[in-house]
Amino acid sequence: MTDDTHETLRAIKARFRLFMNGPISQSMREKGLDYKLNFGIEYPRIREMAADFPKDHKLAQALWKENIRECKILAGLLQPLDSFCPELADIWIEDMHYPELAQYTVMNLFQHLPYAPQAVFRWMADEREYFQLCGFLLMARLLMQGHPLNERGAAEFLDQARAAAADSSLPSVQRAATVALQKYAELTPSYGTLRG
Repeated sequence: MTDDTHETLRAIKARFRLFMNGPISQSMREKGLDYKLNFGIEYPRIREMAADFPKDHKLAQALWKENIRECKILAGLLQPLDSFCPELADIWIEDMHYPELAQYTVMNLFQHLPYAPQAVFRWMADEREYFQLCGFLLMARLLMQGHPLNERGAAEFLDQARAAAADSSLPSVQRAATVALQKYAELTPSYGTLRG
């Protein structure tokens, strides 16, 4: 880590301390969000903070490596698209442990990646929980953006999503698959007649 990155990271953590919300942080810990450090800062404030920093690959990577909730959320906001290869996306997903982080990372970063329409199918088909979760969250986002699915892609998506929606062993994946199916149904008038 360069001196500049280190100093910026220190400045960010100092700002997090200013906005720390103890009751929210405690509530999150009680709900199982067991980061090394959780300042309990609301997402809109983290997004506002992101506007004060340039998109920077080294800084985003340094933020992601911190086991601090707000650092990881901010990393997704500050990571430039052009230096975020598919292998790095996989590494980030392997490091996810909470659905909230998957949701913010998909919303802030993954849905904007040029390779998102290809990665989404690989992630949905992966057996690991957070790959599936990111896959279905990403599919819902891509559908909302109007990304078309060809016949083969639609069939693959529907097979994966129906199986995940029927499986209650991974509740967060089940919910994400159900939402993706709902988005598909909203955008595909013929879907209701195909379900039977």
